[in-house]
Amino acid sequence: MNRTVKWPLTAAVIACASMPTLALATNGYFSHGWGTKSKAMAGVATALPQDTLVTATNPAGMAFVGTSLDVGLAFFSPSPRGYQANNDFSVDAASGFPSGPFITPGRYDSEGDWFLIPSFGFNYELDERSTIGFAVFGNGGMNTDYRDRPVWENFAAAPNQLAIGSGMTPPPGTIASPGGLLFTQTNPPMPVTDPNMPPPPNGNNANPGGFLTATGSTGVNLEQLFIEIPYTYKFAGGKQSLGIAPVFAMQSIEVKGLQPFRAASLYPDKVSNNGTDWSYGAGLHLGWYGEINDQLAFGMSYRTKMWMSEFDDYKGLFANAGEFDIPAMLNIGVAFKARPDLTLAFDYERIFYGEVPSISNSNDNDISPCFTSNPKPAFCLGGNDGLGFGWDSMDVFKVGVRYDHDEKLSLMGGVSYNSEFASGRQALLNVMAPATIRWHLTLGASYRFTEKDEFAIAFSYMPEEELSGTSPSITQAQTGSIYMEQMDIQIGWNHRF
Repeated sequence: MNRTVKWPLTAAVIACASMPTLALATNGYFSHGWGTKSKAMAGVATALPQDTLVTATNPAGMAFVGTSLDVGLAFFSPSPRGYQANNDFSVDAASGFPSGPFITPGRYDSEGDWFLIPSFGFNYELDERSTIGFAVFGNGGMNTDYRDRPVWENFAAAPNQLAIGSGMTPPPGTIASPGGLLFTQTNPPMPVTDPNMPPPPNGNNANPGGFLTATGSTGVNLEQLFIEIPYTYKFAGGKQSLGIAPVFAMQSIEVKGLQPFRAASLYPDKVSNNGTDWSYGAGLHLGWYGEINDQLAFGMSYRTKMWMSEFDDYKGLFANAGEFDIPAMLNIGVAFKARPDLTLAFDYERIFYGEVPSISNSNDNDISPCFTSNPKPAFCLGGNDGLGFGWDSMDVFKVGVRYDHDEKLSLMGGVSYNSEFASGRQALLNVMAPATIRWHLTLGASYRFTEKDEFAIAFSYMPEEELSGTSPSITQAQTGSIYMEQMDIQIGWNHRF
């Protein structure tokens, strides 16, 4: 390898080893694009290779970016995001007490407003027909942190709360519900916890030691890091290329505030508040790119499912004892040069969330049999058919435009739209991951300062989307909605050798 390309390659490898937290959730939990220019055009890249991060969409595109290096840094804000719980939970007609679990009415806004997300790519021309490269990027992720109060605080009585029949007198202004919770004598009754109250007598407390009590904050932090090593080969007179890339991934997760769901799990100790757990795996990315003539190009790619090791510390939460594979992805694209200075591009993307049980399994099931003693049914948490987030496979449509003002300056823009990720009856459990975004509106520009160095910037705005509904199997008649809005600013540097 030429000595002039060794130093940036070494620097990029070292930098990749220290990449910070990733936190994306745009097309489900996939990014809307990879590479600064692609993100400025709503993520189109399948038939429009512009830099080395094209491999994240279509590895065959690396055959047309030369020997080059890319470094990008995104400032990402998935805020506001959270859950609105409505004041319409079920009430027992005779007593006036809530007849089942409910979420305290109000708005729950997740903390954590900004994240830094780096990306790297490098490509080397082996000869006139073939190239080899690598890229490091964040495929996606989910992050929520409801710090003010646990979302599911009312789902299990704390050990220091009175229960009906205990013979004790509640403090002034409170009453005890049939489920063992205390409620203020207001309209509607609101839950309270008195740390000075003695515990109910033995046999009257279904939560000894507070094992099922939601304490602290509620949230999830899923981080994913990908390393892709593409090899490409040109044919048809250098107008077409095939690309193949092994893809290696590692992901980590931490879940907090789900203690009440331990009672419905096959592995109660492996549901919540177990710190950070890690998972590793790999897959394969295949692609084709072809220039039909000087104006028209097509591309197609398919990345297989990423087969990942299980999250052992959360095998009581995710289906198949902690299985959390990363779904397959299909891209089909076309690019058309309407004028020498104007390029239009369109991508269709299919993300196969429906093939990953932990993501796609419904949570709109009657899980009352799961609150019994073992053996528990397979649809309980952690089982082969265990509850999931209820996500559907997603279709994404992207349109981008690039105007080359001159040899140095290019202006870009785009818009994308994706299908809904889940139905309203799946909304409640998705408090952990309110991936409601549907539209992406993007702008950007690139400027070539020298013959070898180019800088680019991309701005993406994702308007707030809301998903409303009920979760009858969990909170009966209570309604609510999850919501999210996003903004992403990325800067990038490209160096050609």
